[in-house]
Amino acid sequence: MRPENEANGRVVLANTQSAKKRIRQTQRRRVHNRIFRTRARTAVREARAAAKSGDASETNAKVQQAISELDRAASKGVIHRNNAARRKSRLMKKQAGAQKKP
Repeated sequence: MRPENEANGRVVLANTQSAKKRIRQTQRRRVHNRIFRTRARTAVREARAAAKSGDASETNAKVQQAISELDRAASKGVIHRNNAARRKSRLMKKQAGAQKKP
């Protein structure tokens, strides 16, 4: 089988040239988008861990980095802007809670 007839290891039943092209484009975009989604998830995970540890300065730095990654993913359309806003809001709540701890 030719490569354009395979997507994610499955046989594609696209018949027209335009459908085959859309499959190729989608595959490229999926790989590209995964980079930004992974970076954002990792940054959020690190920020949550920093907030849990209680170190205020580390938490601030990690939350700012996570916010930056979420904004970047939202600006590229990888995640919806409201999704990014919701995640940032939750992170900032955790950040505020971490700063209140003695």
